[in-house]
Amino acid sequence: MKTKLIEFLKDEEGATAIEYALIAALIAVVIITALTAMGDTLKGVFNDIVTKLGGTPGD
Repeated sequence: MKTKLIEFLKDEEGATAIEYALIAALIAVVIITALTAMGDTLKGVFNDIVTKLGGTPGD
């Protein structure tokens, strides 16, 4: 029983999965932050295009 417990504690296979999950979560946070920051800028660009084409920009 003691050997099984020691083997379980030394097993690092689950740690790799957790590391990948943390990396994926960090990438998602970076993407969301970047898109949020660029949102108003892109909205302004598209509103300018609509205005130049003779339309009425939306909100």
